[in-house]
Amino acid sequence: MRLSRFFLPAMKETPAEAQIASHRLMLRAGMIRQAAAGIYSWLPLGLRVLRRIEAIVREEQDRTGALEIEMLFGPTHEEQVTDIFRQTIKSYRDLPKNLYQIQWKFRDEVRPRFGVMRGREFLMKDNYSFDLDEAGARHSYNKMFVAYLRTFARMGLRAIPMRADTGPIGGDLSHEFIVLAPTGESAVYYDHGFEEIAIPGADIDYDADLQPVVDQWTRLYAATDDMHDPDAAPREGLVSGRGIEVGHIFFFGTKYSAPMGAVVQGPDGETITVQMGSYGIGVSRLVGAIIEASHDAAGIVWPESVAPFDVGLVNLRTDDATCAAAADTLHEQLENAGLAVLHDDTGERAGAKFAKMDLIGLPWQIMVGPRGLKAGVVELKNRASGVREELSPEAAVARLAGRGR
Repeated sequence: MRLSRFFLPAMKETPAEAQIASHRLMLRAGMIRQAAAGIYSWLPLGLRVLRRIEAIVREEQDRTGALEIEMLFGPTHEEQVTDIFRQTIKSYRDLPKNLYQIQWKFRDEVRPRFGVMRGREFLMKDNYSFDLDEAGARHSYNKMFVAYLRTFARMGLRAIPMRADTGPIGGDLSHEFIVLAPTGESAVYYDHGFEEIAIPGADIDYDADLQPVVDQWTRLYAATDDMHDPDAAPREGLVSGRGIEVGHIFFFGTKYSAPMGAVVQGPDGETITVQMGSYGIGVSRLVGAIIEASHDAAGIVWPESVAPFDVGLVNLRTDDATCAAAADTLHEQLENAGLAVLHDDTGERAGAKFAKMDLIGLPWQIMVGPRGLKAGVVELKNRASGVREELSPEAAVARLAGRGR
């Protein structure tokens, strides 16, 4: 994609209404624009990130065997999905079932603030499990527990599951997944041992007993400020910080299925009220959470898995025919290698181009200039580390090949 043809209304000044890093940077990087209080239009750069996050969420849900559906607009759908279940599933042979959707939702937020972190409109994944008995329901809960660990890890985030209040949804088992960030909304307390636990791999068997994995992640102390118990916390190795909630899972048994008559016929002809759980991920909120966890003074630092483009290609001299030809060739070679490229072919000065690339945070930058081309090299920069290398154009493409989407 050529920047001259792209819609990227970046801002030089920080908007006065933006109080936290993600809100400031999303506005400055031209990812969103406010349409009304707590409601934002997603512009091309922001939408590309949102779609990549949504794709990861969908892939990890599908991996567990969950099935995607779509329902009417609403804040949450325990009752509606239970009604769908009771109308269509009648036998124990059709269980278990886990139905999910990814949908825009609206809430009457009294005081919208912090951009997409606390708005009136947000994109959410919510799903609902149905099982024959409590053992099966807890297995469904554990599947989502593990899937959430994998989902957030794929986005470059380390989320800590913390025992949570079930609130109005109810039930006796609930965990919220907290991403650590200095600007997080909640104070959190956790055992330093979390930093050493390995994330379950892609080869995880969701049909196997997952309780040992869940036990490994729940045996250590972790609590948000409203659940923190100083007497139960470890005396050594306790870490305090700030965190952002990005996911929440609940097991609530028959709270909805019993009063709504969601029953199936059991193997002996008996009537069995199904056991349920629900599970949410804030998809649009994750865009802000990732930025809060990964930015610096110059701008956003996107993890490769969710970046809007893989590479920023900067032509330092668009009025130089040799530079233009070399940049065009590199653009084609990078795309042929499977990389998404944002090619800055505008006439802006070099300093402004560097600043814009750092602001939007693409994982890799390639700078093409007349001085380097005379020596047969371009400059490759890693946005996260800041490390720069001079390589031949072919070597630069080879270095990045395989990192595309």
